[in-house]
Amino acid sequence: MGTVVSIRLATDAGASAGALADVHRVFDDLDQRFSLYAPESELSLIVAGVLPLSHAGPEMRGAYTDALGWRERTNGAFTPHRPDGVLDLSGLIKGVAVEQAGLVLERHGHRVFSINAGGDILTGGVPAEGTWITGITDAADRTRLLTSVGLTPDWPAAATSGSAERGNHIWRRPDTDRSFLQATVIAGDIVTADVLATAIIAGGRPTLDHVTDRFRIAALVQLADGALLANPAFRALIARDPDGTPSSIPTASAAGSSTQS
Repeated sequence: MGTVVSIRLATDAGASAGALADVHRVFDDLDQRFSLYAPESELSLIVAGVLPLSHAGPEMRGAYTDALGWRERTNGAFTPHRPDGVLDLSGLIKGVAVEQAGLVLERHGHRVFSINAGGDILTGGVPAEGTWITGITDAADRTRLLTSVGLTPDWPAAATSGSAERGNHIWRRPDTDRSFLQATVIAGDIVTADVLATAIIAGGRPTLDHVTDRFRIAALVQLADGALLANPAFRALIARDPDGTPSSIPTASAAGSSTQS
């Protein structure tokens, strides 16, 4: 998947060996099935015309169906097809992998955890510190944080799409405003957060307004000129310093057509 996966558990490493091995297997199995870099993966065989999609396994056909559903819900901003027609499900599968990894940890009895796969973050339970504090990197300067947010059982998942982690890898519509540098979405599940963060970068301001109106999400968008767009739900999740002061964030206008300022 071209990224690093890190896991934090509220237990000692020895008691977690089996859980971590199973999590590794989840990522490895999905990567081998959906990778476009491995020529023998199921998806590569489909793209090469060796395997018809209709003859693919249920996991592949199910993922494709889900991706088409997201295309409809985002007015086409999220799509499983590249501009050249190649089927590419990587925009969906990383979130699926994180979601499945969380279920694996829970089956092993781990109720308090954090999984971070290249900016896709899923948390479970409440840590000893009281909340999962998550920093959002400045896409223009990776040594700097834009702000920090607190992930909770009500808002357990966050995903960031843009150029900071993997360079320019998101296909955009030809008419999309390229000023959207990075988008962070916080949601009740990691697949929704991951898909909508990608859709916002691909579709620009019309998609940002559409998804913040339609979905229960918190969203922050960094523009190329350094300005930020944030909806009220995101502002409510900004972490606070011990004195109660919100974590620093530059002035931002509201995102979402029903809450614009």
